[in-house]
Amino acid sequence: MAVSKTFGAEAVREAWAAGQRDFGENKVQEALQKIDRTADMEMRWHLIGHLQSNKAKKAVGAFAVIHSVDSMELVHRLDGAAAGLTPPARPEILVQVDLAGESTKFGAPEPEAIRCVHAALRARALQLSGLMLMPPWNDDQEQTRPWFARLRMLRDRLVDEGVPADSLRHLSMGMSHDFEAAIEEGSTHVRVGTAIFGKRQVRP
Repeated sequence: MAVSKTFGAEAVREAWAAGQRDFGENKVQEALQKIDRTADMEMRWHLIGHLQSNKAKKAVGAFAVIHSVDSMELVHRLDGAAAGLTPPARPEILVQVDLAGESTKFGAPEPEAIRCVHAALRARALQLSGLMLMPPWNDDQEQTRPWFARLRMLRDRLVDEGVPADSLRHLSMGMSHDFEAAIEEGSTHVRVGTAIFGKRQVRP
C-alpha cells in the first residue's frame, strides 16, 4: 500500500491516477480528512498506526483494513463499534505482533497476540485476515529479514494448531527500505511511503 501520512489529498489523487488503489495512514484524524477529500474515487484505506480504543468507532467506519490491533481490549472495542453501526461494518483486522520487545513501538507480545487472534476469531463483526510486524529499524534489510521470517513461522504454527488459514492469509511487513526481503519471506502487504511519495513532509 502507498503510505500517504503527512502528504495531502492531492498527492493521494496523483498516486490514484497512476493506478494505486490501497493507501495507508497512521492517524485516524488525518486520514478522515483525506478520505473526505477523495470520496469521489474508489480506493481502500488501511490504518497502520497505533489506534487508541476511544477512536475505535471512527476507525471501523473509515478503514477497510486495520493493521495495528495490539490488545484484547482493542479487539473487543472494535468489534462492538463495528457491530453497532447501521449497517454493521465488517473491517478486516490484523494483529500487530511485537517480537523484539522494543519499548518505543506498539504491538502485542507473542502470547498476547495469540490471545488476540483467538478473540478476533470469535468476533461478531471483525474479519481476522493476518498478522502485522514493525521490526527493529536497520538500513540493511538482511538484518530485518530474520524478523520477517519469525512472523511467518508464527503464522504457520498458528495454522498448524488449528487457526483457519484464510484468517491468517496476510502478513503485513516491509517498508520502503526492506520490502524486497519482506516479500521474499512471505509478506502480502508492504507499507511503502518514501519510495512513492518522497521524503516525509515535516509538520509545523
